[in-house]
Amino acid sequence: MPLVDRPSPPSAEEIEIGQRGLAVVQMLTGHWVAQVVRTAADLQVMDHVAAGEQTADAVASAEGSDHQATYRLMRACASLGLLASGGGGVFSVTPTGQLLRRGVPGSLREMALAQSAHGHWQSWELLPEAVRAGHHQVSVALGTDDMWGYFAQHPEEAALFSAAMSNMTGLVTEDIAAGLDLDGAKTVLDVGGANGALILRLMQAHPEITGQVFDLPHIVDGARRAAADASLAERFTATGGDFFTGPLPAADYYLLKWVLHDWDDAKCISILRNVRASAALGTRMLVVEAVIGEIGAPDAAALIDINMLVATSGQERELAELDALFEASGWTRVAASPITPPQFMIEVEAT
Repeated sequence: MPLVDRPSPPSAEEIEIGQRGLAVVQMLTGHWVAQVVRTAADLQVMDHVAAGEQTADAVASAEGSDHQATYRLMRACASLGLLASGGGGVFSVTPTGQLLRRGVPGSLREMALAQSAHGHWQSWELLPEAVRAGHHQVSVALGTDDMWGYFAQHPEEAALFSAAMSNMTGLVTEDIAAGLDLDGAKTVLDVGGANGALILRLMQAHPEITGQVFDLPHIVDGARRAAADASLAERFTATGGDFFTGPLPAADYYLLKWVLHDWDDAKCISILRNVRASAALGTRMLVVEAVIGEIGAPDAAALIDINMLVATSGQERELAELDALFEASGWTRVAASPITPPQFMIEVEAT
């Protein structure tokens, strides 16, 4: 049956409505993309293709997955720019797809797995309830008081989250290593430093410093292993503890990366005061946080802030809001500079 001709071409208004509709549909189906990326990372598709298993049949045989479904997954990856098709069912990894490989420079494989893992995924489902209530719904989604309690009960997912944070740290470490003046410091303590990705990179750049990580007891073993893997164990120590109660080891310089955004103002002040209690007058600390920009402009920090609402009691903040936290806890901001958007390097001094 032939198609019926339109009596007239679509109007400019109809075209504009259609374009807006497509934009909304792209927003609504963003979770499709996230799960395709997660599944490609889980099945190690990029590693297999890079190793020479360049067809869906080869990848499926290596992973024990369904051959036709694996082809459909790889075709979707090609549509996202993660794989390129050479024809005849042969694929190659694109530069973007390389970032889903294990252990390569800039890898985000663990980030892809962690952000779509059970803990985060279930919590995001309850965003409407979180907005109505004004706080996360982790207790409903996961049965624990907060995400940290969930991780304590699920060590494998906790380890994956720590590895994901190391992935993300890799996006900013070079900027920090190039821009941070340690002013003759000999001992640098990374507070809440997880696997130690930042302090270990600084130790490589500054062979004169001794590095330390202070984090929860079940976390710091990962930092020790990472230091050993980097051949830095002789200059590195890791201490288990709680930065809400202290005490923290003394140091010449402190690092506080992506810690404050996990907590409400009162808990942030508690953390900052505990660090201040171990710091001599005039000691400096580097704080790395996403900073909220101008309302209405494209701003990754505004979306990260919703992730904080979903999973934590924290939030992303404007620079003035961070200044208020510093002033309430014995610190004064002395410098702030943007690095990889929307992150800032903020240096404060103990006063």
